[in-house]
Amino acid sequence: MNYKIAVCDDSGADRQYIASLVQQWAGERGYSIALSPFPSAESFLFCYAEQKDYDILLLDIEMGDMDGVTMAKHLRKDNDTVQIVFITGYSDYIAEGYEVAALHYLMKPVNPEKLFDVLNRAVEKLSKNERVLTLESGGEMVRLPVYQIRYAEVSGNYVTIHAAADYTVKMTLGELEKELDERFYRAGRSAIVNLTQISRVTKAEIRLGDGTLIPLPRGAYEGVNRAIINMR
Repeated sequence: MNYKIAVCDDSGADRQYIASLVQQWAGERGYSIALSPFPSAESFLFCYAEQKDYDILLLDIEMGDMDGVTMAKHLRKDNDTVQIVFITGYSDYIAEGYEVAALHYLMKPVNPEKLFDVLNRAVEKLSKNERVLTLESGGEMVRLPVYQIRYAEVSGNYVTIHAAADYTVKMTLGELEKELDERFYRAGRSAIVNLTQISRVTKAEIRLGDGTLIPLPRGAYEGVNRAIINMR
């Protein structure tokens, strides 16, 4: 397998250390990688403007003029597949990961085994992004990448799947649920939500990154948060 990976950290020593671990991980697993180091968020975004095909981003949070969370928000405006791993010396930023669907946080100094485990999970998620649903909607067959699904809601005998476009299909929510994976959570009887699209959860509702509000049934709050934690 071939993966394009970026390491973005304003510390030269940390950048070199992380890069060496990534090379070790790839060598042990027989992966071919293109590894690019960047000393700042700005330098990465300058390159990203021309090359948007990165698979994994190992991103320091505390940098110079632009911090890692702000940079990740820029990426998520047009890229919902790159796997973002935050690397930080502080534990104060975890809540902000909701907004950018971060895969994981690693604390400095980075433990090699923990990094390897996170990279394995990133590769697994990238492979899942290749899964496609085949749906009959509006008199035609549609091939829909699973990762594009934000949420689905039921109305009578039909389910509307909200992705880049909306597709209404004759099926039950349970039938759709069987076609999905652990990124998706059944929020009561009427909706399934993509956990990676969630920006905030309250006891009354789920808010997605695009502002969509999905009501939460009574008692479902803890289950959603557990599912998000387990997914990461």
